[in-house]
Amino acid sequence: MGFSSPRGVLCAGNIVHDTLVRPVDRLQWSTTTWVEEIHASLGGNGAATSFTLGKLGVPVRLLSMVGSDPSGDELLRRLESAGVDVSYVTRSEAPTAATIALVHHGGDRLFLHRPGASGAAFREPIEFTPEILRGISHFHLANVFALPLLRPHAAETLRRAKAVGLATSLDTGWDALGRWMEDLGPCLPSVDLLFVNESEARTLSGRSSIEEAAAALLDSGAGRVVVKLGAQGCAVFAGDEEFRAPAFPIEVVDTTGAGDCFAGGYLAALARGLSHGAAARYANAAGALSASHLGGVDGILSWEEMERWMGNGD
Repeated sequence: MGFSSPRGVLCAGNIVHDTLVRPVDRLQWSTTTWVEEIHASLGGNGAATSFTLGKLGVPVRLLSMVGSDPSGDELLRRLESAGVDVSYVTRSEAPTAATIALVHHGGDRLFLHRPGASGAAFREPIEFTPEILRGISHFHLANVFALPLLRPHAAETLRRAKAVGLATSLDTGWDALGRWMEDLGPCLPSVDLLFVNESEARTLSGRSSIEEAAAALLDSGAGRVVVKLGAQGCAVFAGDEEFRAPAFPIEVVDTTGAGDCFAGGYLAALARGLSHGAAARYANAAGALSASHLGGVDGILSWEEMERWMGNGD
C-alpha cells in the first residue's frame, strides 16, 4: 500500500545514548555477573519516535538538546541516517543524556539514567515559527516527564501548537517525580491523541480498569486515548468509540523504547492518511519490531519492509 507526500511531524523530546546489558536477572553487590551482550544504541523518547517516523518515510523534525560531545555527534548522525531533520537540535555544555539499561532475559528492563543535556532543554515554551513549521501539520510531545524544564510550560506549548493549527499528540512515560496529573492535567485539553501504557493510565487516573482509566483521561480533556498493552496489543478510546488491536506474536528480547516506536508507527500511519484502526495495527507492528531486538530502534524497518513483515505486502 503506497501513499505520496505524507504530512510532516514536529517532535519534541529527549535524545539519549543507551547502553543495554543483557541478560541481567538479578543484582548482587561485590560480585561479577557475566552477560551475553553489551550494546550501544540510540535512545530517548523524542529520538526513538522521530527515528521511527523517519524510517517509515514521514517527514519529521526533532526539537531537542544534546551535549557538545562525541556521543551527541554520533546520535545526531544516527537520526539523520533515518531522515530526521535535526537542524533544530541545540548543543549544551552538559553531557549528552545517557542511560544504562539492565535487560532481563524476558525483555523487561531497569534504567539507570543521567539526564545531562535533557535537563537543560526547553527553558521556554516552544515558539512555532514559520521556519520550524515548514511542511509540518502535527506536533508530538514525547514524554514531558523526562524534560524537567518543560514541565511548567508544557501546557502552554501545546496551546500554542493548537493555536497555529497543528494536530497534537503526547506520550506520557513514567513520572519519576510522582507529580503525574499535576503537570499532565493542564496539557490534556490541548492534546488530540494521548499515548499511555497500562500502568501509566491507571496511575494518572486512579482507576483500576483500562476502560475507566481511559474515560477519566477523556473527561480531563484528551481527544483520544491509546493504551499500550504490550503482548495484548493496544486499546483505543474516543467518546463512544472503543476498539482493540491485537499484538503481533514475537519473541521479546528488549522492551526498551518499544512504546516510543509504537507512537511513531501510529503517527506515521495517520500522516499517510490511514484510519485510527489501521494506525493501531501499524503501531503494534512498530512496537513488536522494536521489542524483538536489543535496542529501541534497531529493529525498525522501512514502511515497505514493515508492510511485508505484517503480511500486507506482496
